[in-house]
Amino acid sequence: MARSHPLDSCGAILSGLAKRLGLEPRLVELRLQHRWREIVGEPTGSHTWPDQIRFKKLYLVVRNSVWLQQLTFLKPTLLAKIQAETGPDLITEIVFRVGEIPALRSDAHTGSDAPPPATDAALAEAQAHAAAVQDPELRARLTQVMAEAFSRADR
Repeated sequence: MARSHPLDSCGAILSGLAKRLGLEPRLVELRLQHRWREIVGEPTGSHTWPDQIRFKKLYLVVRNSVWLQQLTFLKPTLLAKIQAETGPDLITEIVFRVGEIPALRSDAHTGSDAPPPATDAALAEAQAHAAAVQDPELRARLTQVMAEAFSRADR
């Protein structure tokens, strides 16, 4: 008699797929950018922006050198808040650099849940990442979701 296997949740499957395809840092970047002010609080959230994650380092854009100096002293606290959101292994260091903070998008406050149209570049990147998925329907849906997410991040 064949042994029955428990079904994996869709979230577990997508999480494993994201890890295998190397998308996990990018997805965490998007989540941090989307919830940045909630995670770090005000006024830090207004004067900083999580730019990218590379090699377990979060590159954080800071409005000016005064804020950079202040955040240098608050780095352990800030890292703890970020690790509470992402897990302790994904980000182990924060690198600060002075730069321009992106303005909050007005569409984030309109209440519209319609995703932005996917750009050609985002669609191409999503198709490249989803190419390993065998099921055509799942591959098409995953491509669409990733392209929309990449397009949001590029705005």
